Amino acid sequence: MIPWEFLDSAKIPGQKKDLCLYRRGKEYSIRIGGSELMNSRVHASEDSLAEISCNKIEHQSRPRILIGGLGMGFTLATALKYSKNDAVITVSEIVPTVVEWNRGVLADLAGDPLNDKRVIIREIDVAQIIKSVHQTFNAILLDVDNGPEGLTRYGNDWLYSLHGLNAAYAALKPEGVLAVWSAGPDQAFPNRMRSAGFYVEEKRVRARGPRGRAHHTIWLSTKSP
Repeated sequence: MIPWEFLDSAKIPGQKKDLCLYRRGKEYSIRIGGSELMNSRVHASEDSLAEISCNKIEHQSRPRILIGGLGMGFTLATALKYSKNDAVITVSEIVPTVVEWNRGVLADLAGDPLNDKRVIIREIDVAQIIKSVHQTFNAILLDVDNGPEGLTRYGNDWLYSLHGLNAAYAALKPEGVLAVWSAGPDQAFPNRMRSAGFYVEEKRVRARGPRGRAHHTIWLSTKSP
């Protein structure tokens, strides 16, 4: 077995633990403490998050999409694949070093999506963007932390609270879509989404694709027209 090689670490604003990047052969892993946040071999559910969301808004002209969390670029790459040429996709990533990794050592994993002319990168907390706009986005995709039960930043809790969901509702255009990725199910969270005014669908998707046994959860919620 090839051992893991430590490549780099990154400070997370407001947190004591660092993000750490590892490589084993052609496989990459981003971890915090002893917990793995993402692995380059396991991204089928992130692909599904983007594909489902983009297909939901495919009839809308000049779509504007906000993605919270860059990760290894797989969600962004799939969003680009299923978006029109006139789409504008804003990616919010609070850790600048993660953006550097995606322009460097991780760039080829997802086909270097940051070079697409439709992409805008903002090194800022996605919550700040959501709070600052009104009826701006056709879709908001939250691939932040591990979902409502996050590991990385306590500040992420706001995104999954009723206050955060109300702000996301206001930031969406009529018939806009809020899609939330989670490592596991959460009974209370979809009820909060409904309380914010969303129609909610819960989907269980495979983490590794058709042959994988592990599943992740995606909540696909639609704003009333």
